[in-house]
Amino acid sequence: MNITSFLMYCFIITATPGPTNIVILSTTQNYGIKRGLHFSYGSTIAFFILLVLSAFLNSLFSTWIPKVLLIMQIIGTTYMLYLAYQIYKMDTSSKSENKTGNFSSGFLMQFLNPKVVLFTMTVIPSFVLPYYNSLFALSLSVLAITIIGLIAFLLWVLFGAIFKQFLQNHKKIVNVFMAMCLVYAAVMIWI
Repeated sequence: MNITSFLMYCFIITATPGPTNIVILSTTQNYGIKRGLHFSYGSTIAFFILLVLSAFLNSLFSTWIPKVLLIMQIIGTTYMLYLAYQIYKMDTSSKSENKTGNFSSGFLMQFLNPKVVLFTMTVIPSFVLPYYNSLFALSLSVLAITIIGLIAFLLWVLFGAIFKQFLQNHKKIVNVFMAMCLVYAAVMIWI
């Protein structure tokens, strides 16, 4: 296995803008680092669970992939559009309570995020299983990918914290832009 391309692939996929990262940024920008971290921790735990499921149940899922992918696309698209609406309608003049920026919503979003589901279903069989099939190798791979994902999520929290003042000064424009990015991500699932 080419470790460099494996690590680069994992980091690029987890660090590039996607539904989870956009919500992390929005949550940190609007409600602070603590809420962004809670969402990130929930996302990381779910990411780990999805990787474990991929590693150990990949052969079972391979016969169901077309059906699972279609269901995840529908659910994931609906959830992303809901999050886009929540970000768009976020009241920029007051501090309202956002229920999307917590541990539970971060956890749930990973299971409904087609980018994450597709990544977790393909990274293990593409990079690990052709070369290693021992429990130790699979466990080490899952742990490494999870850590890479956590680092990527924390980078988005950091970005939201560093640019918080700028983002808050242009809150409505930023919220509209982030909502449009989520809508774009939802549309790209079907193209």
